[in-house]
Amino acid sequence: MSNLTTFKGANLPAVADLSKALKSNLANVADVGTVIIKMDKTGHWVYGGDQTEVQEGSEWAVNPFSFVHGYIAWGNSEVLGEKMVPVTEPLPELEPAPANAKRGWELQVGFEMTCINGDDKGLVARFASTSTGGKRALQSLGTEISEHINVDQNTPVAIVSLATDHYSHKSYGKVYTPVFEIVRFESMNVESATDAPQLEAEDLTEEAPAAPAPTTRRRRAAV
Repeated sequence: MSNLTTFKGANLPAVADLSKALKSNLANVADVGTVIIKMDKTGHWVYGGDQTEVQEGSEWAVNPFSFVHGYIAWGNSEVLGEKMVPVTEPLPELEPAPANAKRGWELQVGFEMTCINGDDKGLVARFASTSTGGKRALQSLGTEISEHINVDQNTPVAIVSLATDHYSHKSYGKVYTPVFEIVRFESMNVESATDAPQLEAEDLTEEAPAAPAPTTRRRRAAV
């Protein structure tokens, strides 16, 4: 039998309160994971400082108690300030942004998820975004989880696959946006179900049309 992935936390809010917070607070739009996960400018999901590609077909269990919102201030490729709180709380109050912040304080939302199959099984990752596409993806995910919890509070954990969408921008051309596709819902003790695909190392993400097929998914140049 597969090992269990259990989400732990002290003084967790009631699932019913979580449902309300996910719907109301994310509409206005921290716990920190082991790695940072994001979508790069070419539409690939990558994580960590070495930009490891997410294995195609992997499934991720979303920790429903990890949703946060708040603000972040960026300098030249560095975080100058960050204030994040659970979505069950109001947005934090802000003092003036750091002097060198390029855009001042930016609204940011995020959450944590754990990979439940494939090479990255057990990896905990944090996704956070200030972009319109990223915030919309999070809002959509939060709303779906909220609506499901209203029906079944016993299975609040969304199992998602990581997908992409895109739109054409008049200045930047094709712009990729993240998509969290819900596969199913499970209880807080998330077991790698037998129907989850058992991924092999050769199951690679090969979406860049002009690039030769890589021999490994493990390294990409940072974007």
